[in-house]
Amino acid sequence: MKCGIWGKKYGAKNVLQAVDLTITEKQIVSFIGANGAGKSTLLSIIARLMKSDSGEVLVDGVALGDWKSDDLAKRLSILKQSNHVTMRLTVRDLVAFGRFPHSKGRLQKDDEAFIEMALDYMELRDLASRYLDELSGGQQQRAYIAMIIAQNTDYILLDEPLNNLDMKHSVQIMQLLRRLVDELGKTVLLVLHDINFASCYSDSVVALKDGAVVANGSTAEMIQEDVLAQVFDMHIPISLINNDRIGVYFK
Repeated sequence: MKCGIWGKKYGAKNVLQAVDLTITEKQIVSFIGANGAGKSTLLSIIARLMKSDSGEVLVDGVALGDWKSDDLAKRLSILKQSNHVTMRLTVRDLVAFGRFPHSKGRLQKDDEAFIEMALDYMELRDLASRYLDELSGGQQQRAYIAMIIAQNTDYILLDEPLNNLDMKHSVQIMQLLRRLVDELGKTVLLVLHDINFASCYSDSVVALKDGAVVANGSTAEMIQEDVLAQVFDMHIPISLINNDRIGVYFK
């Protein structure tokens, strides 16, 4: 996947202005940066949820605009920050929506198999018949991620997937994403606010500031005091714990 985006404005505000990336497949790539840096906008453009004012995104060498919607939905999936369903659905119903690009609403045996796999991955089998509005925010988030897993795309885009999750389930989600890459060869792009989750689970990190990519490289190269100071305008000491580079930013 290649991204060359030279401009995206909301009114007079430039939200993206200099993005030139090649995304290596079969990796976890974390996008970090302060609020308003352009991370979520970039993810939305890659997923074709919005258009850039200039530039292009190539998926498997094909320009994003040249993909048929049905074909792209089998290659790339995205989960945004805010997800609202007006219908009263069970967890299983929601997860089944992930199969729509493949089944067009007529579920077959292989679709059911992906639904069951996603429920198991997210430890939702006991909640499968519960309605979404009966669940906690964290349980709902896990259900939406299960829907994305059931879609079974090569590229998985997640915008702040750890929102509403406690520590246990945040770790479980990141471990799951690691498994999706290592065992199933997925490519996962995600926006994270916690640099330590990015450090412990990512293969590479992309840092944005004021709509531009200011640094991009392996996790070891990016979780450095000088890089983080440039990105976040604050000094973040780094400690090595269990061979992971951990930012001590809470003092």
